[in-house]
Amino acid sequence: MKPVAIADIETAKGLSTEFESIWLSEPMANVADSLGQLTASAYDWRGSRPFYEQPSVDALCSSVIAPLRHAFKGLERREFLKIAGANDAVDAGASGGGVWTCSLGILTGAFVSEWLGLKPTNRLVQIRYAEFHEVAHGKVSRSAFFIDMADVLQQLGLDPFPNQMGARHIFPAPLKGLRADGQVSVEQGAKTMAVLNRMIEDLDLLNKSGNDTCTPEYLARCWREDMSWYGPAGIGAMKTIELYQAQHQYPFRQGLKNKQYHGHIARFADGDFAAFFGWPNLTNSPREGYLGLPESEESGEMRVVDVYRRDHDKLAENWVIIDLPHYFMSFGIDIIANAIAAQGA
Repeated sequence: MKPVAIADIETAKGLSTEFESIWLSEPMANVADSLGQLTASAYDWRGSRPFYEQPSVDALCSSVIAPLRHAFKGLERREFLKIAGANDAVDAGASGGGVWTCSLGILTGAFVSEWLGLKPTNRLVQIRYAEFHEVAHGKVSRSAFFIDMADVLQQLGLDPFPNQMGARHIFPAPLKGLRADGQVSVEQGAKTMAVLNRMIEDLDLLNKSGNDTCTPEYLARCWREDMSWYGPAGIGAMKTIELYQAQHQYPFRQGLKNKQYHGHIARFADGDFAAFFGWPNLTNSPREGYLGLPESEESGEMRVVDVYRRDHDKLAENWVIIDLPHYFMSFGIDIIANAIAAQGA
């Protein structure tokens, strides 16, 4: 992991926190100007479907922030974790030179007005999110905002994945929090990154071997036996290596073909935690039946967020968001449009 000054990490955390708070705290008429003061002239924003790339702060406000604030009354950001660090990704698209931050948590509010074509329920909704920012030269230069849209649809009674194997609606805060001392966080972050990179190397070797049913002992090289895995709607949450393999790893590996890994935009660690995302992380094609998809030779993009907590020398918790609505569009299936149609039926 590249060295980075503790002062730069704290600056990045502070700037990203200010950026995120403006979403909800400023009067909507002032949000664009306030965000513009924090962002670079060539600011780049991207988000999960249906938001995608927004060409300017003004577009971000009109297309993403304003509709969200209008739809959800009493909207709050409940942040589980904020980490920051130098980018350890060496893959395509990783360059940038700044310090990256990740905020993980839920946005929660009463769904009282139409949003993205979906009719309100007047019920509390929790939107899982992971928000990344790159801070360089005192400005936010790049952002990525992921939500678990399929989980929102499940909460609205519009479940696109009735056969989900893992538990539903489980996305808790970390069992243990971030270390407070800056130097300790940097030192421990290097240990976390070492474990994470070792796990990625193990998966790479597994991919090259063609083995889709590795033993629990293989995963236990980097994972605690009692690991907790909090996956996206459609896959679900699970506990222990054994159940993780049965409910996610084996179905995932056996249900997909033509797998190609494309790396990460950002991968970094802070204390006992690490995070990464890609655009996309990987491409693949479904075999008939995976997540209800038909057999296809078309290639679909998986844009994935992973946030990890390390415990001693192994990974203990993993929060995962996959932009499944975007992935399904590769095969001509619009999950969000289908939900809107179901509400109107």
